[in-house]
Amino acid sequence: MDRVPILSLGDVLLVSIQVDLQDESVVALQEDLAERIVDSGACGVVIDISAVEIVDSFIGRMFATIASLSKVLDAETVVVGMRPAVAITLVELGLSLPGVHTALDLERGLAALRHRRAEREIPLADGPDEADASDEAVEAPTSAGD
Repeated sequence: MDRVPILSLGDVLLVSIQVDLQDESVVALQEDLAERIVDSGACGVVIDISAVEIVDSFIGRMFATIASLSKVLDAETVVVGMRPAVAITLVELGLSLPGVHTALDLERGLAALRHRRAEREIPLADGPDEADASDEAVEAPTSAGD
C-alpha cells in the first residue's frame, strides 16, 4: 500500500494525492493526517486531488470525514484541483461533502485558508477599563439657560 505524503508549508499541511486511492490508503491518510495536525499544530490542510481521476462513494465520504476530523483538531480543510469528472461523480453519488471547502488550485486554496484564518481572528472588544475612560471624556450637554 502506498502512503500519501503530507508536506508542511508553515502552519498548513499539504496532501498531494498522486496515486490511485484504495480504501486502505484513504484510511491510512486519515490517521496520518490526524497525527500530523496534532504534532505540528497546523491550522489548515490543503488536499490536492488534481491527479485523481476516479472517486467512489467511500473515498468521497472520506474527504468529508477528513474535513470533519481536521475541524475537530482546529484546522480548516480545502480540497483543490478537483477535475470536472470527479465533481460530476460526487454530485451523481449525492455527496455534498459538508465541511469541505474547495478551490480551483493550490494558490487559491492557500488564499482561502488565509481568508478563513483572518475571519477567525477578529479581536475581542476592549475591556471595561478602556470603555469607562472613554465615557468620562464625553461631556454632558448643557442647556442654553445654564
